[in-house]
Amino acid sequence: MFLGEYQHSVDEKGRIVMPSKFRAQLEAGVVVTKGQERCLFVFPADRWEEEAAKVSRLPRTDERSRNFARSFFGGASDVQADKQGRLQIPQALRTYAGLEKDVVVVGVSDRLEIWDANAWQNLSSQADELYAGIAVPLSEGGI
Repeated sequence: MFLGEYQHSVDEKGRIVMPSKFRAQLEAGVVVTKGQERCLFVFPADRWEEEAAKVSRLPRTDERSRNFARSFFGGASDVQADKQGRLQIPQALRTYAGLEKDVVVVGVSDRLEIWDANAWQNLSSQADELYAGIAVPLSEGGI
């Protein structure tokens, strides 16, 4: 399971160091793809297969589903961490997420997300306000 926030930076070659506590879970390789709110999703290889199966089951007759699948799969890249735990992020994905220098790697249960540090700060503040204000459990329709 992936948990926590970690400050990192993009090096001159477009690589981002993954937190050391997650490296064993990423050894078999990862798939990096476009995430919502202009972040990147990082799925361990086995978890990618599960997520890809869900997206593949979306109805092809629905335009929104087709466009979602196009972005999800078309933007995806197989990546292997190097010996220092760095992932080489393709330029197109760095551009999509606005990753230039300072980034935040966020553990979100079954995946990691990579955010531009400023974008993460803005979104995190909004998400924290929503979280703090929920009085009814989500399972009971709290959102």
